[in-house]
Amino acid sequence: MDLVALGRLCIDMNANETGRPMEETVTFTKYVGGSPANIAIGAARLGLRCGFIGKIASDPMGRFIRNYLRKEGIDDSQVIEDTTGAVTGLAFTEIKSPQDCSILMYRDNAADLLLSTDNISEDYIRNTKTLLISGTALAQSPSREAVFLALEFAVKHGTTVFFDLDYRPYTWKSNAETAVYYNLAAEKCDYIIGTREEFDMMESLYGDTGSNDQSTAAHWFSHRAKLVVIKHGGNGSIAYTADGGAHRSGIFHTKVLKTFGAGDSYASAFIYGLMKGDSVKEAMKRGAASASIVISRHSCSDAMPTAEELDHFIQNNEEVVEEVQKT
Repeated sequence: MDLVALGRLCIDMNANETGRPMEETVTFTKYVGGSPANIAIGAARLGLRCGFIGKIASDPMGRFIRNYLRKEGIDDSQVIEDTTGAVTGLAFTEIKSPQDCSILMYRDNAADLLLSTDNISEDYIRNTKTLLISGTALAQSPSREAVFLALEFAVKHGTTVFFDLDYRPYTWKSNAETAVYYNLAAEKCDYIIGTREEFDMMESLYGDTGSNDQSTAAHWFSHRAKLVVIKHGGNGSIAYTADGGAHRSGIFHTKVLKTFGAGDSYASAFIYGLMKGDSVKEAMKRGAASASIVISRHSCSDAMPTAEELDHFIQNNEEVVEEVQKT
């Protein structure tokens, strides 16, 4: 495998009636969701050989997820069916306007958080080039321990690890708990991708650090990290490399339908670019372009572009790079 993602597999129910609040919305369209699932789907659409490690409910929603992964060519041999009566996590989206979007999550007794250490195959991780983890899977046991075992196997066998921070505060009990486990996981990762706010959350464990990008990157370079990407929303992103480099990417203007899905599409195309041999700056450009495509479409997973669509978009649209406000 080129890329194996681990963690959340759920269902997105995206509002069909846009421009109105959730309480007035009556119809939704069903998609496969979950940040690592979206990233794996995006990477597979671009041409990478992808697999998934996760747990799904033994219900029609779980079967919908498995069938979709197979349709996208994603290996599901490590996707385990829960037998305890757990359910599939649901995310209902509200699209009041392109700038005002929210997500209502149902995560009680979700099957994906029941992934256990018994479900982690050392051989599977040894035989993949890249492992992707995300923060949501760290929120509860036994999923938390499963992530750390997968990280141990990845480090042992030289499998590159990407950490998409994917911080969802409603899945955690306290800020301190969140910061502790995020930091412990990040120490074992080669590439870390997150927003400035997500890194601030991690750094809260050590007190006020001043939200300085350079000091954030330097901290992770003192562990295993080779590259740290810090996203600044509409101002684009900056990627810091362990050799002292800093690479800035911008955004591609598009007709925005909703804001969610941008981070997942960015990560999938960025990882694809790096694995394809692109420079960091070119991979970031791919990520920004993919994000612009996805936020103009109704879904997250179904909206992921193919390599041909992505190249066509980049050729016909201009990247706008703006200066990030230094803090």
